[in-house]
Amino acid sequence: MRSTRATAAVERLKTRSANPLYSMLLTGDGMFVLMLASSDGSSPTAQGDALPLDAFVKFVDGFGPQTPRGATKNDLAFEAQLGKRNK
Repeated sequence: MRSTRATAAVERLKTRSANPLYSMLLTGDGMFVLMLASSDGSSPTAQGDALPLDAFVKFVDGFGPQTPRGATKNDLAFEAQLGKRNK
């Protein structure tokens, strides 16, 4: 089973949260679990249930702090135009 998508999702979470202690666990039946190691060196704890690949990626992408969506020049102009109509 390919776990590249799951690994990339965990790496994005590490970047967003600035916490390098997140990792993933691949179970024997092909399910994925998000793990968080403690800074004191004790055993890692699961941050959710075991999930299949697609559900795991969706869970990890929604976990932790979210990055704000970038706005293009066109997006800003559209929002300004909407604001004028609502007044």
